[in-house]
Amino acid sequence: MRWLFSFLVLALLGAVQALSSSGSRLLVVLEELAEKDKYSEFWDDLRGRGYTLSFESPKNDKLSIFKHGERAYDHLILFPPKTKGLGPALTPKLLLEFLKKDGNVLLTLSADHPTPSAIVSLLLELDIHLPSDRNTLVVDHFNYDTVSAGEKHDVLLVPAPKALRADVKNYFEVDGTIAVPRAVGQGLGNATPHLAPILRAGSSAYSYNPKDEAEIVEDPFAVGEQLSLVSAMQARNSARFTVVGSTEMLQNEWFDAKVGAVGGKEQTTTANRAFAAKVSEWTFKETGVLKVGRLQHYLNEGKKNVNESAVGVPEHNPGIYRIKTDVSFTIELSEYTSTHLSPFTPPATDDVQLEFSMLSPFHRLSLTPLAQTANSTIFGTSFVLPDQHGIFNFRVNYKRPFLTSVDEKRQVTVRHFAHDEWPRSWNISAAWVWVGGIWVTVAGWVAFVALWLYSEGVEKGVKKTQ
Repeated sequence: MRWLFSFLVLALLGAVQALSSSGSRLLVVLEELAEKDKYSEFWDDLRGRGYTLSFESPKNDKLSIFKHGERAYDHLILFPPKTKGLGPALTPKLLLEFLKKDGNVLLTLSADHPTPSAIVSLLLELDIHLPSDRNTLVVDHFNYDTVSAGEKHDVLLVPAPKALRADVKNYFEVDGTIAVPRAVGQGLGNATPHLAPILRAGSSAYSYNPKDEAEIVEDPFAVGEQLSLVSAMQARNSARFTVVGSTEMLQNEWFDAKVGAVGGKEQTTTANRAFAAKVSEWTFKETGVLKVGRLQHYLNEGKKNVNESAVGVPEHNPGIYRIKTDVSFTIELSEYTSTHLSPFTPPATDDVQLEFSMLSPFHRLSLTPLAQTANSTIFGTSFVLPDQHGIFNFRVNYKRPFLTSVDEKRQVTVRHFAHDEWPRSWNISAAWVWVGGIWVTVAGWVAFVALWLYSEGVEKGVKKTQ
Protein backbone atom coordinates (compact mmCIF):
# COMPACT_ATOMS: atom_id res chain seq x y z
CA MET A 1 0.00 0.00 0.00
CA ARG A 2 2.92 2.34 0.63
CA TRP A 3 3.99 2.27 -2.99
CA LEU A 4 0.41 2.94 -4.09
CA PHE A 5 0.21 5.98 -1.78
CA SER A 6 3.54 7.29 -3.15
CA PHE A 7 2.33 6.84 -6.69
CA LEU A 8 -0.86 8.82 -5.96
CA VAL A 9 1.11 11.62 -4.33
CA LEU A 10 3.46 11.88 -7.30
CA ALA A 11 0.53 11.84 -9.71
CA LEU A 12 -1.16 14.65 -7.76
CA LEU A 13 2.03 16.72 -7.76
CA GLY A 14 2.41 16.17 -11.50
CA ALA A 15 -1.18 17.27 -12.09
CA VAL A 16 -0.61 20.68 -10.47
CA GLN A 17 2.87 21.25 -11.85
CA ALA A 18 3.30 24.61 -13.56
CA LEU A 19 3.78 24.73 -17.28
CA SER A 20 7.03 26.65 -16.76
CA SER A 21 10.23 24.70 -17.29
CA SER A 22 11.90 26.49 -14.35
CA GLY A 23 9.35 26.30 -11.51
CA SER A 24 5.95 27.43 -10.27
CA ARG A 25 6.75 29.79 -7.36
CA LEU A 26 5.65 33.29 -8.40
CA LEU A 27 5.99 36.40 -6.23
CA VAL A 28 3.86 39.45 -7.07
CA VAL A 29 5.18 42.66 -5.50
CA LEU A 30 2.30 45.12 -5.28
CA GLU A 31 2.40 48.11 -2.93
CA GLU A 32 -1.37 48.47 -2.58
CA LEU A 33 -2.66 44.92 -2.14
CA ALA A 34 -6.21 46.22 -2.43
CA GLU A 35 -5.52 46.93 -6.12
CA LYS A 36 -4.89 43.32 -7.00
CA ASP A 37 -8.57 42.84 -7.84
CA LYS A 38 -8.02 45.08 -10.88
CA TYR A 39 -5.84 42.30 -12.33
CA SER A 40 -7.93 39.30 -11.22
CA GLU A 41 -8.26 37.90 -14.75
CA PHE A 42 -4.50 38.02 -15.17
CA TRP A 43 -4.03 36.15 -11.86
CA ASP A 44 -6.63 33.56 -12.88
CA ASP A 45 -4.75 32.91 -16.13
CA LEU A 46 -1.51 32.41 -14.21
CA ARG A 47 -3.12 30.08 -11.66
CA GLY A 48 -4.73 28.15 -14.50
CA ARG A 49 -1.24 27.48 -15.86
CA GLY A 50 -0.15 25.99 -12.53
CA TYR A 51 1.58 28.88 -10.77
CA THR A 52 1.50 29.40 -7.02
CA LEU A 53 1.04 33.14 -6.48
CA SER A 54 2.30 35.00 -3.42
CA PHE A 55 1.38 38.67 -2.97
CA GLU A 56 3.68 40.91 -0.96
CA SER A 57 4.11 44.62 -0.41
CA PRO A 58 7.59 46.13 -0.81
CA LYS A 59 7.03 47.72 2.60
CA ASN A 60 7.03 44.29 4.27
CA ASP A 61 10.18 44.04 6.40
CA LYS A 62 10.17 40.23 6.21
CA LEU A 63 10.14 40.16 2.41
CA SER A 64 13.11 38.32 0.90
CA ILE A 65 13.62 36.77 -2.52
CA PHE A 66 16.41 34.50 -1.22
CA LYS A 67 16.48 31.81 1.42
CA HIS A 68 19.69 30.17 2.57
CA GLY A 69 21.52 31.67 -0.39
CA GLU A 70 19.10 30.24 -2.96
CA ARG A 71 16.04 31.62 -4.74
CA ALA A 72 12.92 31.65 -2.60
CA TYR A 73 10.84 32.18 -5.74
CA ASP A 74 11.22 31.18 -9.37
CA HIS A 75 9.64 34.29 -10.91
CA LEU A 76 8.90 37.90 -9.94
CA ILE A 77 6.26 40.37 -11.07
CA LEU A 78 7.11 43.91 -10.00
CA PHE A 79 4.45 46.62 -10.09
CA PRO A 80 5.49 50.28 -9.92
CA PRO A 81 5.46 51.62 -6.36
CA LYS A 82 4.00 54.95 -5.42
CA THR A 83 6.93 55.63 -3.09
CA LYS A 84 10.56 56.28 -3.98
CA GLY A 85 11.65 52.64 -4.26
CA LEU A 86 10.96 48.95 -3.76
CA GLY A 87 12.65 48.72 -0.38
CA PRO A 88 15.81 46.99 0.89
CA ALA A 89 14.66 43.53 -0.22
CA LEU A 90 14.41 44.52 -3.90
CA THR A 91 17.47 46.64 -4.56
CA PRO A 92 19.04 46.61 -8.06
CA LYS A 93 21.91 44.48 -6.74
CA LEU A 94 19.55 41.84 -5.32
CA LEU A 95 17.44 41.77 -8.48
CA LEU A 96 20.55 41.27 -10.62
CA GLU A 97 21.62 38.48 -8.26
CA PHE A 98 18.17 36.95 -8.73
CA LEU A 99 18.77 36.94 -12.50
CA LYS A 100 22.20 35.34 -12.02
CA LYS A 101 20.49 32.50 -10.16
CA ASP A 102 18.20 31.84 -13.16
CA GLY A 103 15.21 33.76 -11.84
CA ASN A 104 12.83 35.52 -14.24
CA VAL A 105 11.40 39.02 -13.76
CA LEU A 106 8.38 40.80 -15.26
CA LEU A 107 8.60 44.54 -14.52
CA THR A 108 5.72 46.92 -15.25
CA LEU A 109 5.88 50.71 -15.50
CA SER A 110 3.24 53.40 -15.25
CA ALA A 111 3.13 57.02 -16.34
CA ASP A 112 0.85 57.76 -13.36
CA HIS A 113 3.63 56.90 -10.90
CA PRO A 114 7.13 58.29 -11.57
CA THR A 115 9.63 55.47 -11.94
CA PRO A 116 11.87 55.25 -8.83
CA SER A 117 15.56 55.93 -9.31
CA ALA A 118 16.39 52.38 -8.17
CA ILE A 119 14.38 50.96 -11.08
CA VAL A 120 16.00 53.43 -13.48
CA SER A 121 19.45 52.31 -12.25
CA LEU A 122 18.49 48.65 -12.66
CA LEU A 123 17.34 49.21 -16.23
CA LEU A 124 20.52 51.13 -17.06
CA GLU A 125 22.50 48.07 -15.95
CA LEU A 126 20.59 46.18 -18.65
CA ASP A 127 21.09 48.97 -21.23
CA ILE A 128 17.40 49.91 -21.17
CA HIS A 129 16.89 53.67 -21.06
CA LEU A 130 13.92 55.63 -19.75
CA PRO A 131 13.12 59.32 -20.33
CA SER A 132 14.86 61.68 -17.94
CA ASP A 133 11.51 63.40 -17.36
CA ARG A 134 9.66 60.84 -15.30
CA ASN A 135 6.23 62.21 -16.19
CA THR A 136 6.70 61.42 -19.86
CA LEU A 137 4.34 59.08 -21.70
CA VAL A 138 3.86 57.97 -25.30
CA VAL A 139 1.21 59.61 -27.49
CA ASP A 140 0.19 58.99 -31.07
CA HIS A 141 -2.17 61.33 -32.94
CA PHE A 142 -2.90 58.80 -35.69
CA ASN A 143 -3.17 55.47 -33.87
CA TYR A 144 -5.16 56.01 -30.69
CA ASP A 145 -8.39 54.81 -29.13
CA THR A 146 -11.18 57.19 -30.07
CA VAL A 147 -13.42 55.81 -27.30
CA SER A 148 -11.25 56.44 -24.22
CA ALA A 149 -8.59 58.88 -25.48
CA GLY A 150 -10.34 61.05 -28.02
CA GLU A 151 -8.62 64.19 -26.71
CA LYS A 152 -5.36 63.13 -25.07
CA HIS A 153 -4.40 60.46 -27.63
CA ASP A 154 -2.46 58.57 -24.93
CA VAL A 155 -4.12 55.15 -25.40
CA LEU A 156 -2.23 53.62 -28.31
CA LEU A 157 -3.66 50.97 -30.61
CA VAL A 158 -0.80 48.80 -31.80
CA PRO A 159 -1.06 45.81 -34.16
CA ALA A 160 0.24 42.42 -33.05
CA PRO A 161 4.05 42.20 -33.12
CA LYS A 162 5.79 40.56 -36.02
CA ALA A 163 9.05 38.62 -36.18
CA LEU A 164 12.18 40.76 -36.01
CA ARG A 165 13.80 38.99 -38.94
CA ALA A 166 13.59 35.75 -40.89
CA ASP A 167 15.73 33.73 -38.46
CA VAL A 168 13.76 34.79 -35.34
CA LYS A 169 10.62 33.02 -34.16
CA ASN A 170 7.56 35.05 -33.20
CA TYR A 171 6.17 33.92 -29.84
CA PHE A 172 3.89 36.93 -29.37
CA GLU A 173 1.54 36.71 -32.34
CA VAL A 174 -2.12 37.32 -31.46
CA ASP A 175 -5.28 38.05 -33.40
CA GLY A 176 -6.46 41.61 -32.99
CA THR A 177 -5.25 45.00 -31.82
CA ILE A 178 -3.41 45.65 -28.57
CA ALA A 179 -4.39 48.67 -26.47
CA VAL A 180 -1.49 50.30 -24.59
CA PRO A 181 -2.80 53.02 -22.24
CA ARG A 182 -0.47 55.72 -20.89
CA ALA A 183 2.74 53.85 -21.59
CA VAL A 184 6.31 54.69 -20.62
CA GLY A 185 8.48 54.23 -23.70
CA GLN A 186 11.88 52.58 -23.45
CA GLY A 187 14.99 53.05 -25.55
CA LEU A 188 17.12 49.96 -26.12
CA GLY A 189 20.89 50.17 -26.40
CA ASN A 190 22.77 48.75 -29.36
CA ALA A 191 25.78 47.50 -27.40
CA THR A 192 24.31 44.16 -26.34
CA PRO A 193 22.66 41.44 -28.44
CA HIS A 194 20.62 40.27 -25.46
CA LEU A 195 17.96 42.98 -25.86
CA ALA A 196 15.00 42.79 -28.21
CA PRO A 197 11.75 44.76 -28.53
CA ILE A 198 8.55 42.75 -28.21
CA LEU A 199 6.09 45.55 -29.01
CA ARG A 200 7.14 48.75 -30.78
CA ALA A 201 5.24 52.01 -31.02
CA GLY A 202 3.87 53.19 -34.35
CA SER A 203 5.82 55.39 -36.73
CA SER A 204 3.86 58.49 -35.66
CA ALA A 205 4.31 58.03 -31.88
CA TYR A 206 6.60 60.10 -29.66
CA SER A 207 7.34 60.74 -25.98
CA TYR A 208 5.54 63.68 -24.45
CA ASN A 209 5.09 65.24 -21.02
CA PRO A 210 1.40 66.18 -20.65
CA LYS A 211 2.38 68.84 -18.08
CA ASP A 212 4.40 70.64 -20.73
CA GLU A 213 2.39 73.55 -22.06
CA ALA A 214 4.35 73.86 -25.29
CA GLU A 215 2.44 72.80 -28.38
CA ILE A 216 5.56 71.53 -30.18
CA VAL A 217 8.02 69.03 -28.73
CA GLU A 218 11.42 70.16 -29.90
CA ASP A 219 13.64 67.40 -28.49
CA PRO A 220 11.66 64.24 -27.68
CA PHE A 221 13.25 61.28 -25.90
CA ALA A 222 12.51 59.00 -28.88
CA VAL A 223 10.06 58.81 -31.76
CA GLY A 224 8.41 56.15 -33.88
CA GLU A 225 9.81 52.65 -33.73
CA GLN A 226 12.68 53.84 -31.55
CA LEU A 227 10.16 53.57 -28.72
CA SER A 228 9.73 50.10 -27.32
CA LEU A 229 6.50 49.60 -25.39
CA VAL A 230 7.34 46.06 -24.22
CA SER A 231 11.01 45.02 -24.11
CA ALA A 232 12.80 41.75 -23.44
CA MET A 233 16.25 40.97 -22.10
CA GLN A 234 17.66 37.46 -21.97
CA ALA A 235 20.86 37.06 -19.98
CA ARG A 236 23.75 34.77 -20.88
CA ASN A 237 22.41 32.14 -18.50
CA SER A 238 19.02 32.45 -20.30
CA ALA A 239 17.32 34.20 -17.36
CA ARG A 240 14.60 36.49 -18.70
CA PHE A 241 13.69 40.07 -17.83
CA THR A 242 10.67 41.73 -19.46
CA VAL A 243 9.64 45.38 -19.17
CA VAL A 244 5.99 46.22 -19.82
CA GLY A 245 5.66 49.96 -20.34
CA SER A 246 2.00 50.11 -19.28
CA THR A 247 0.70 48.48 -16.11
CA GLU A 248 -2.87 49.30 -17.09
CA MET A 249 -2.79 47.05 -20.16
CA LEU A 250 -2.85 44.08 -17.74
CA GLN A 251 -5.99 45.26 -15.97
CA ASN A 252 -9.37 43.61 -16.42
CA GLU A 253 -10.94 46.64 -18.09
CA TRP A 254 -8.50 46.43 -21.01
CA PHE A 255 -8.53 42.66 -21.47
CA ASP A 256 -11.74 42.68 -23.49
CA ALA A 257 -12.35 46.39 -23.94
CA LYS A 258 -14.08 47.88 -26.96
CA VAL A 259 -11.84 50.32 -28.82
CA GLY A 260 -12.23 52.40 -31.92
CA ALA A 261 -9.48 53.26 -34.38
CA VAL A 262 -9.15 56.61 -36.13
CA GLY A 263 -11.33 56.45 -39.23
CA GLY A 264 -12.78 53.08 -38.22
CA LYS A 265 -16.50 52.53 -38.56
CA GLU A 266 -16.86 49.74 -35.99
CA GLN A 267 -15.41 49.13 -32.56
CA THR A 268 -13.26 46.06 -32.01
CA THR A 269 -12.25 44.01 -28.97
CA THR A 270 -8.67 44.25 -27.75
CA ALA A 271 -6.30 41.29 -27.73
CA ASN A 272 -4.67 42.35 -24.45
CA ARG A 273 -5.53 39.15 -22.61
CA ALA A 274 -3.98 36.90 -25.24
CA PHE A 275 -0.96 39.19 -25.54
CA ALA A 276 -0.45 39.28 -21.75
CA ALA A 277 -0.54 35.48 -21.73
CA LYS A 278 2.04 35.32 -24.53
CA VAL A 279 4.37 37.75 -22.75
CA SER A 280 4.10 35.96 -19.39
CA GLU A 281 4.57 32.55 -21.04
CA TRP A 282 7.79 33.68 -22.62
CA THR A 283 9.07 35.50 -19.51
CA PHE A 284 8.44 32.52 -17.24
CA LYS A 285 10.00 30.04 -19.70
CA GLU A 286 6.96 28.24 -20.96
CA THR A 287 7.98 28.88 -24.56
CA GLY A 288 11.23 29.41 -26.41
CA VAL A 289 13.20 26.97 -24.23
CA LEU A 290 15.72 24.75 -26.04
CA LYS A 291 16.98 21.47 -24.61
CA VAL A 292 20.04 19.55 -25.81
CA GLY A 293 19.80 15.79 -26.01
CA ARG A 294 22.41 13.33 -27.22
CA LEU A 295 25.54 14.80 -28.79
CA GLN A 296 27.86 12.50 -30.74
CA HIS A 297 30.93 12.69 -32.95
CA TYR A 298 32.53 9.67 -34.54
CA LEU A 299 34.67 8.46 -37.42
CA ASN A 300 32.79 7.65 -40.59
CA GLU A 301 32.39 4.00 -41.62
CA GLY A 302 35.21 2.52 -43.64
CA LYS A 303 37.84 4.77 -42.07
CA LYS A 304 40.44 3.58 -39.61
CA ASN A 305 40.96 5.37 -36.34
CA VAL A 306 43.04 4.72 -33.27
CA ASN A 307 39.85 4.23 -31.22
CA GLU A 308 38.17 1.85 -33.68
CA SER A 309 37.14 -1.43 -32.12
CA ALA A 310 38.39 -4.83 -33.23
CA VAL A 311 35.21 -5.57 -35.17
CA GLY A 312 35.46 -2.34 -37.16
CA VAL A 313 32.65 -0.39 -35.43
CA PRO A 314 33.72 3.22 -34.75
CA GLU A 315 33.58 4.44 -31.17
CA HIS A 316 31.25 7.35 -30.39
CA ASN A 317 32.81 10.46 -28.88
CA PRO A 318 36.44 9.30 -29.00
CA GLY A 319 39.04 11.50 -27.37
CA ILE A 320 41.55 11.40 -30.23
CA TYR A 321 41.41 11.60 -34.01
CA ARG A 322 44.01 11.57 -36.78
CA ILE A 323 44.44 14.49 -39.15
CA LYS A 324 42.69 14.41 -42.54
CA THR A 325 40.11 11.81 -41.50
CA ASP A 326 36.40 11.95 -42.27
CA VAL A 327 34.22 12.47 -39.18
CA SER A 328 30.52 12.99 -38.49
CA PHE A 329 28.79 15.09 -35.85
CA THR A 330 25.18 14.92 -34.62
CA ILE A 331 23.21 16.77 -31.94
CA GLU A 332 19.63 16.43 -30.74
CA LEU A 333 17.66 19.64 -30.07
CA SER A 334 14.20 19.89 -28.52
CA GLU A 335 11.96 22.86 -27.83
CA TYR A 336 9.84 23.03 -24.70
CA THR A 337 6.35 24.36 -25.43
CA SER A 338 4.16 24.72 -22.34
CA THR A 339 3.59 21.03 -21.60
CA HIS A 340 6.10 18.88 -23.45
CA LEU A 341 9.27 18.70 -25.52
CA SER A 342 8.78 18.78 -29.26
CA PRO A 343 11.22 18.58 -32.20
CA PHE A 344 12.96 21.92 -32.72
CA THR A 345 12.44 23.48 -36.13
CA PRO A 346 14.77 26.43 -36.78
CA PRO A 347 13.38 29.36 -38.77
CA ALA A 348 16.09 28.93 -41.43
CA THR A 349 17.41 25.62 -42.72
CA ASP A 350 21.06 26.58 -42.20
CA ASP A 351 20.47 28.33 -38.89
CA VAL A 352 22.20 25.83 -36.57
CA GLN A 353 25.96 25.66 -37.17
CA LEU A 354 28.95 23.67 -35.96
CA GLU A 355 32.37 25.16 -35.31
CA PHE A 356 35.47 22.98 -35.28
CA SER A 357 37.96 25.31 -33.71
CA MET A 358 41.28 25.63 -31.96
CA LEU A 359 41.78 29.30 -31.11
CA SER A 360 39.65 30.24 -34.11
CA PRO A 361 37.31 28.09 -36.22
CA PHE A 362 38.95 25.88 -38.85
CA HIS A 363 35.48 24.82 -40.03
CA ARG A 364 32.09 26.52 -39.66
CA LEU A 365 29.43 24.23 -41.11
CA SER A 366 25.65 24.29 -41.25
CA LEU A 367 23.91 21.45 -39.44
CA THR A 368 21.06 20.00 -41.45
CA PRO A 369 18.10 18.06 -39.99
CA LEU A 370 18.78 14.35 -40.48
CA ALA A 371 15.87 12.77 -38.61
CA GLN A 372 13.18 13.38 -36.01
CA THR A 373 12.20 11.46 -32.91
CA ALA A 374 9.03 11.90 -30.88
CA ASN A 375 10.42 14.95 -29.08
CA SER A 376 13.65 16.03 -30.79
CA THR A 377 15.28 16.84 -34.11
CA ILE A 378 18.66 15.31 -34.97
CA PHE A 379 20.99 17.73 -36.74
CA GLY A 380 24.26 16.57 -38.28
CA THR A 381 27.05 17.02 -40.79
CA SER A 382 30.25 15.34 -41.99
CA PHE A 383 33.62 16.88 -42.82
CA VAL A 384 37.33 16.15 -43.15
CA LEU A 385 39.57 17.14 -40.26
CA PRO A 386 42.18 19.80 -41.09
CA ASP A 387 45.85 19.02 -41.67
CA GLN A 388 46.75 20.47 -38.29
CA HIS A 389 47.43 18.64 -35.04
CA GLY A 390 46.46 20.01 -31.63
CA ILE A 391 43.52 20.38 -29.23
CA PHE A 392 40.26 21.15 -31.01
CA ASN A 393 36.63 21.69 -29.99
CA PHE A 394 33.35 20.61 -31.52
CA ARG A 395 31.14 23.58 -30.61
CA VAL A 396 27.51 24.43 -31.25
CA ASN A 397 26.92 28.06 -30.22
CA TYR A 398 23.32 28.90 -31.10
CA LYS A 399 21.95 32.22 -29.83
CA ARG A 400 18.81 33.84 -31.20
CA PRO A 401 16.37 36.39 -29.72
CA PHE A 402 13.57 34.86 -27.64
CA LEU A 403 15.28 31.43 -27.54
CA THR A 404 17.38 30.12 -24.68
CA SER A 405 21.05 29.86 -25.55
CA VAL A 406 22.73 26.65 -26.64
CA ASP A 407 26.50 26.49 -26.14
CA GLU A 408 27.75 22.91 -26.21
CA LYS A 409 31.44 22.13 -26.54
CA ARG A 410 33.36 18.84 -26.75
CA GLN A 411 37.16 18.75 -26.70
CA VAL A 412 39.20 16.27 -28.77
CA THR A 413 42.84 15.75 -29.71
CA VAL A 414 43.91 15.65 -33.36
CA ARG A 415 47.22 13.83 -33.92
CA HIS A 416 49.67 13.37 -36.79
CA PHE A 417 50.07 10.21 -38.86
CA ALA A 418 51.85 7.39 -37.03
CA HIS A 419 55.03 6.00 -38.59
CA ASP A 420 53.16 3.02 -40.06
CA GLU A 421 50.24 5.08 -41.39
CA TRP A 422 52.05 6.99 -44.12
CA PRO A 423 51.29 5.71 -47.65
CA ARG A 424 53.97 3.57 -49.29
CA SER A 425 56.05 5.15 -52.04
CA TRP A 426 54.64 2.94 -54.78
CA ASN A 427 51.15 4.25 -53.92
CA ILE A 428 52.27 7.77 -54.82
CA SER A 429 52.38 8.26 -58.60
CA ALA A 430 54.70 11.26 -58.34
CA ALA A 431 57.33 9.04 -56.66
CA TRP A 432 57.47 6.49 -59.48
CA VAL A 433 60.29 8.42 -61.26
CA TRP A 434 62.47 8.34 -58.15
CA VAL A 435 61.65 4.72 -57.38
CA GLY A 436 62.46 3.82 -60.99
CA GLY A 437 65.78 5.70 -60.75
CA ILE A 438 66.77 3.72 -57.67
CA TRP A 439 66.11 0.40 -59.35
CA VAL A 440 67.90 1.46 -62.54
CA THR A 441 70.95 2.35 -60.43
CA VAL A 442 70.78 -1.00 -58.62
CA ALA A 443 70.43 -2.89 -61.89
CA GLY A 444 73.33 -0.99 -63.43
CA TRP A 445 75.55 -1.69 -60.45
CA VAL A 446 74.72 -5.41 -60.52
CA ALA A 447 75.40 -5.56 -64.25
CA PHE A 448 78.75 -3.80 -63.76
CA VAL A 449 79.82 -6.19 -60.99
CA ALA A 450 78.76 -9.21 -62.99
CA LEU A 451 80.64 -7.97 -66.02
CA TRP A 452 83.75 -7.28 -63.96
CA LEU A 453 83.75 -10.64 -62.27
CA TYR A 454 83.25 -12.71 -65.35
CA SER A 455 85.45 -10.80 -67.76
CA GLU A 456 88.80 -12.72 -68.56
CA GLY A 457 92.01 -10.85 -67.92
CA VAL A 458 94.91 -10.49 -70.52
CA GLU A 459 97.82 -12.98 -70.07
CA LYS A 460 101.35 -11.56 -70.10
CA GLY A 461 104.45 -13.46 -71.27
CA VAL A 462 106.76 -14.88 -68.63
CA LYS A 463 110.52 -14.33 -69.09
CA LYS A 464 112.42 -17.49 -68.44
CA THR A 465 115.80 -17.32 -66.79
CA GLN A 466 118.42 -19.87 -66.23
